[in-house]
Amino acid sequence: MIRPILIAPSILSADFGRLAEEVKAIELAGADYVHVDVMDGHFVPNITIGPLVVEAVRRATKLPLDVHLMIEGADRLLEAFAAAGADLICVHAEACMHLHRTIQAIRALGKRPAVAINPATPLDSLRYVLPDVEMVLVMSVNPGFAGQAFIPAVLSKIRELRAEADRLGLELDIEVDGGVKADNVELPAAAGANVIVSGSGIFGSPDYRTTIARLRERAENAAPSA
Repeated sequence: MIRPILIAPSILSADFGRLAEEVKAIELAGADYVHVDVMDGHFVPNITIGPLVVEAVRRATKLPLDVHLMIEGADRLLEAFAAAGADLICVHAEACMHLHRTIQAIRALGKRPAVAINPATPLDSLRYVLPDVEMVLVMSVNPGFAGQAFIPAVLSKIRELRAEADRLGLELDIEVDGGVKADNVELPAAAGANVIVSGSGIFGSPDYRTTIARLRERAENAAPSA
């Protein structure tokens, strides 16, 4: 089942002193989503932002906000991130004790539920919730820091996930996050990922529009055909 290629720049690599300008710049450059990495210093070894920054990003753009919660105890903050303006709320399978309940809570808030898995986490952890989510985020680095190198071992996981979604007839987006740039985006795209997160690959480039267009073109050319 063919899904459109969507480009989601991660603001983790943006200039936070000019965050509103950076967000507006990627919107004008053709981004499809704004990817927002939320880290708590417990589930991952870094601390980033909370609902107040998400609210500020919401004011700066009309693009959908793809909020990736790399946090423990996500359930107690779902309402806050929903109220701040998140459109997709992605939780980690590894951090949710009652994953199905959390997914249902996200949907009850009127938001699109997604689930993320780390590079070493097997797809079996998603088997019983796959029909309940709109997107699965396959981490291609160990989460916590920007600028890491892509882990090729996740490609087989992406292929397996796409095949399972197709077998079940699910219109599932598969997102990949970590070390993805214009010179390697063909790899996850060919495996079946259609939502491409890139942080330093976009914000570290001199021309956001050209870089986003290149990511999209190379991903579309590599994507599996119908």
